[in-house]
Amino acid sequence: MHPPIVPGTHVVTGAYGYTGKYIAQRLLDRGLPVATVTNSAGRANPFGEQVRAYPLDFANPSALVESLRGASVLYNTYWVRFNYRHFNFAGAIRNSRTLFNAAKDAGVGRIVHVSITNPSPDSPYEYFRGKAEVEEALRDTGVSHAILRPAVLFGGADILVNNIAWMLRRLPMFGVFGDGKYRVQPIHVEDFADLAIEHALGNENTVVNAIGPATFTYREMVAAVAEAIGVRRPIVSVPAWFGLAVSRIVDRFTGDIALTREEIGGLMDGLLYVDTPPVGSIRLTEWAKENSATLGVRYANEIGRRLKRATAYDKL
Repeated sequence: MHPPIVPGTHVVTGAYGYTGKYIAQRLLDRGLPVATVTNSAGRANPFGEQVRAYPLDFANPSALVESLRGASVLYNTYWVRFNYRHFNFAGAIRNSRTLFNAAKDAGVGRIVHVSITNPSPDSPYEYFRGKAEVEEALRDTGVSHAILRPAVLFGGADILVNNIAWMLRRLPMFGVFGDGKYRVQPIHVEDFADLAIEHALGNENTVVNAIGPATFTYREMVAAVAEAIGVRRPIVSVPAWFGLAVSRIVDRFTGDIALTREEIGGLMDGLLYVDTPPVGSIRLTEWAKENSATLGVRYANEIGRRLKRATAYDKL
């Protein structure tokens, strides 16, 4: 039996993971009480006694309600990147709805939810359709909320930018899908955490495109990462099917899924770009240069992070 959380606590899903870890740390830096609901109770708690952990038990909604009772804000970072035999989009949508309803029943005052740029119920991509469905499930609760829509997150233990650097370090050339001119707007995870807390302290229902200060074409972003880590590689245009085939070869060596057909399609269709002002200040180019000694040295394994729940997130 877990003791009840302190009234007014800010509860973060997955505070031992990526985005949740930064949100939790920023909250602690502000002197706010923090707890987490997590599927990774076996992982070392990087916050010690400062952050109490409760189970993120979607199969037991009543227990989830009790874990959230007394919280003032819930920050939801929970989602999945792709369908896999141990998890899938349909399950993530169902679980998100369970979590939101539990928060409502527990009396949580506000929910800050992490979505994606350009979600749509009519999207040809299940990822973006699922994100739209989860946003609607949140609205249906009637709980005060902020929906944050990042395009690409970077910094710390990120997946995309780190693994671009990893491949640049190892492959003789780097292939971009098609002409590579589709745009991306990466935001640093610390900027994103600050944005989440800023909107947690409001009370209006809002949707915010969470983008960084610089817009790149995908080709430009790859070139910027290559320059930052000091490698020179030809950046060549390849058909999407060929890029996916190369990714499957990489998967055999890493035991992961580096990219999916949906991620390539969404990228090429410009879904990681929005025409709104930036909300972050940390530039990818400057950050990559400052972290060039470690960026891409280790491969960031998405499946490992999902399944190896007793290993520290940033070690996988």
